[in-house]
Amino acid sequence: MSVLVTGGAGYIGSHMVRELLDAGEDVTVIDNLTTGFRSAVPEQVRFVEGNAGDTSLVGQLLGDTPIDAILHFAGSIVVPESVTDPLGYYANNTCNSRNLLACAVDAGVPNFIFSSTAAVYGEPDRSPAAEDATLRPISPYGSSKLMTETMLADTAQAHALRYVALRYFNVAGADPQGRTGQSTPRATHLIKVACEAAVGLRRGIDIYGTDYPTPDGSCVRDYIHVTDLVRAHLDALRYLRGGAESAVLNCGYGQGFSVFEVVEAVKRVSGVDFPVKTVPRRLGDPPELIAGADRIRDILGWRPRLNSLDTIVGHALAWEQHLKTQRDKG
Repeated sequence: MSVLVTGGAGYIGSHMVRELLDAGEDVTVIDNLTTGFRSAVPEQVRFVEGNAGDTSLVGQLLGDTPIDAILHFAGSIVVPESVTDPLGYYANNTCNSRNLLACAVDAGVPNFIFSSTAAVYGEPDRSPAAEDATLRPISPYGSSKLMTETMLADTAQAHALRYVALRYFNVAGADPQGRTGQSTPRATHLIKVACEAAVGLRRGIDIYGTDYPTPDGSCVRDYIHVTDLVRAHLDALRYLRGGAESAVLNCGYGQGFSVFEVVEAVKRVSGVDFPVKTVPRRLGDPPELIAGADRIRDILGWRPRLNSLDTIVGHALAWEQHLKTQRDKG
């Protein structure tokens, strides 16, 4: 049996593909290459270029290839962009997920792992935010993901499908072996942007908002290394294959860092003092998002291995230096 990875040419998806290969899994990838890169997918992986919401394409793929699990990473992820283009986000994140689920049900795929987000919490009443916190997203991005969680729960009630929805907090870093990393142009993730500044690909960075009700006025986030994150997916796959019930789990470390703290970490690790400018808040950014991280440890037995901000920054920085070297070579 094969595992189907949607969005497997993207940042997190490409890390997942390599983790699955390292575990001896047979992997099939579908990606429309809008933000992903064909070069990020190893040659031994079966690759299909297309949209994960294309029912004809996915239906044929599931009919031709024995698939026992779908890991669904494909989607749009930029919160401010979702505020200005809500219909685009509902189309790509919600409607395409609905179509993919329909294909999974028709083909009898028993296991489904979904890339959800901490944005479903909006501005939680308590911090850290546990999985049973009130769900009230403040951006179309968060709403589009919550709608998919609802579809998953309803579909699992009606059909022989079990799922794990993993609510990501802030994913960062790169493969420790340097095989893949975040390569998306014009990315908005703080650690990537700061590392780009450190290697000279940006003149500096902007800090969006310094008037939040946090210790230093900047937003606080829980940063998780991408490798720890994909290992959580592998644990979730084993969990579902073992016949366990569906679950919704946070993916984070339970520790927050402010924007200023992250910027200082990048400067410290890189040894570069790049310019920083403070600008007004962005739309859709809550002051603080930290994971309640007990349930994933209890249910999946997941244990982080790379839960150090300096480690995350160091791996992200090494990847940016690699990309710069590739660009310099032309």
